[in-house]
Amino acid sequence: MTNLAEVTARNLDNALTANNGRSAELVAHDGVLRQSIIALRAGTRLQEHNSPPAATLQVLSGSVRVEIGDKEQGHFKENELWVLTHERHSVIAVEDCVFLLTTVTSTGEESHG
Repeated sequence: MTNLAEVTARNLDNALTANNGRSAELVAHDGVLRQSIIALRAGTRLQEHNSPPAATLQVLSGSVRVEIGDKEQGHFKENELWVLTHERHSVIAVEDCVFLLTTVTSTGEESHG
């Protein structure tokens, strides 16, 4: 069993001291399902990337902004869950944050983007 509080704290600590301002850890992997804890220091950006066939982002602490191109798709805060779009997007830490990213990596379809 994974203790999310411990994983969250560890990754946030790592992100705050990392040169790139981020830390990630795969916490569950079952076939095409993956769940990762991702921590970002305030101001850190995950550059634009393709969207997997299905994904959700659940903010565990802090807040993030999801952008498509130069437009804000949404601003998500602690305890909010968002179903990610099927478009290329970037993620920006509005404040120090940790989120649980759940993805389905294959449905027989290519990733979106």
